[in-house]
Amino acid sequence: MRGWWQELAGLVLPVDCAGCGAVRVLVCAECRDALSGAGEGPVRPSPRPAGLPVVRAAAVYEGAVRSLLLAHKERGALPLAGVLGAALAAAVLAGGAGGSGGAGGAGDVVLVPVPSARRQVRARGHDPARRIALAAAGRLRRSGVPARVAPVLGLRRAVADQAELGARQRRENLTGALAVRRGGRRLTAGAARIVLVDDLITTGATLVEAARAARAGGLVAGPGAVLGAAVVAAPADSFRRIERVPRV
Repeated sequence: MRGWWQELAGLVLPVDCAGCGAVRVLVCAECRDALSGAGEGPVRPSPRPAGLPVVRAAAVYEGAVRSLLLAHKERGALPLAGVLGAALAAAVLAGGAGGSGGAGGAGDVVLVPVPSARRQVRARGHDPARRIALAAAGRLRRSGVPARVAPVLGLRRAVADQAELGARQRRENLTGALAVRRGGRRLTAGAARIVLVDDLITTGATLVEAARAARAGGLVAGPGAVLGAAVVAAPADSFRRIERVPRV
């Protein structure tokens, strides 16, 4: 019920931009531009954790982008899922076939959101990554890309809150914590591209564990199937610019 009331309130009550505070607008033009995907690129935490798939992010996690993500995730600003999902869709498109850099490739794109702990879902009233993934899949389909969401990963044991943990502690906290739900392979059958999705990457520990679970559960066992990852935002120092060889 909490999520329903929050969504209704966001539709009928006056709001200010969650990114910068501009009055009576859900997301102002400037903050929307920050999530346009124009700054999209490959990201990699330093040090890069073993097992991390190719990850692409739509924006730098700072300023308005940070405020918008926190408003959606922690303060229940559910209508923000649309603009955040559009940003995630831009990162998925740029990843192409498993993050090779092109938007081509045959077959469905299956977005697999990283799951939240049940206590977090209850406290927030929603699952942020799943909601953003659904919005991203809708944007991809409207762009002519066959896409669907398969929430096939689940926690099989309790984990501590990651907020105050360092990189090594996060890896220890999450190792072995995720698994493919019963029937997960059936829900992802026929996918040419499986993309793990989340709102944010910091140390990469969550996506490493999600990738391990996806591989162990046989989600990418088929011939030609590829596994990539996409997020809405990442810290500025994790973006890796591709150096191009100059033409002679």
